[in-house]
Amino acid sequence: MPVIGFLRSTSLTTSSELVTAFRQGLKEVGYTEGQNVRIEYRWADDQGDRLPALAANLIDLRVAVIVANLTAAFAVKTATTTIPLVFTTGSDPVKDGLVTNLNRPTGNVTGVVFFSDNLGSKRLELLRKLVPKATTIGILVYPINPGTRAERRDLQDAARAIGQQLIVENVSSDRELEPAFSTLIQRGAGALLVGSGAFLYSKRGKLVALAARHSLPTSYSGRDFVMAGGLMSYGASIAEAYRQAGVYAGRILKGERPTDLPVMQSTKFEFVVNLKTAKALDLELSPQFLATVDEVIE
Repeated sequence: MPVIGFLRSTSLTTSSELVTAFRQGLKEVGYTEGQNVRIEYRWADDQGDRLPALAANLIDLRVAVIVANLTAAFAVKTATTTIPLVFTTGSDPVKDGLVTNLNRPTGNVTGVVFFSDNLGSKRLELLRKLVPKATTIGILVYPINPGTRAERRDLQDAARAIGQQLIVENVSSDRELEPAFSTLIQRGAGALLVGSGAFLYSKRGKLVALAARHSLPTSYSGRDFVMAGGLMSYGASIAEAYRQAGVYAGRILKGERPTDLPVMQSTKFEFVVNLKTAKALDLELSPQFLATVDEVIE
């Protein structure tokens, strides 16, 4: 029975829907966990220094392919040039150095891109439409994420072009979240945009709760935040990216090489709004605004 390594920088408790989507992708190409494939899961629980050892452990098990999110993928890429690696990322894998070409990846690496860190200007535009009176907008980012620099630059350029004032707060651990919100409120932020990346995604429950506590209209990078009670999101589906990663992992098990599989890019982006949260914030959603929304969650 072939073995797949599944490595993620976050925890299982915040990633269960991604595991489900990954299994679905495998099933689509003929593999069912426990029947004709085994999956070895490894979780760093937001402790990046654990990733090299976890990657080495999977390599020692001689797994047939490893699936990893961005920061975990770097640990795998450093550790092996032979075991196929399928990454999932919201940033540009060429700029990040995972591959040199999206259409013709070389070596043992391919993957799926659900572009999120280059959507900042669009998310800022949508948030301003919903909260036009917010003279100052806070930005919450995880500075260690490889795509954060590009995401921040995109947001600052967009804000400068329209005269929007931004306040950027870095958060690198769970304990920094509450102080960051307090600082943003004290500095007059009337709305918030939460950056992309696995760390912030894994903290979506706490982020949504903090936004509600401070009555802060907040935009997120994906619909999972809105499903958890967040106000709005714009981006591609991370779960869909993991389903596609499952398909690629299964195709590699059947004999295809990473070089045969172009890096897959998301082409569908969803604008999702939570109507209940909007009402709790006393936000009025005009018919014209609702006409731009892809999904309204009641």
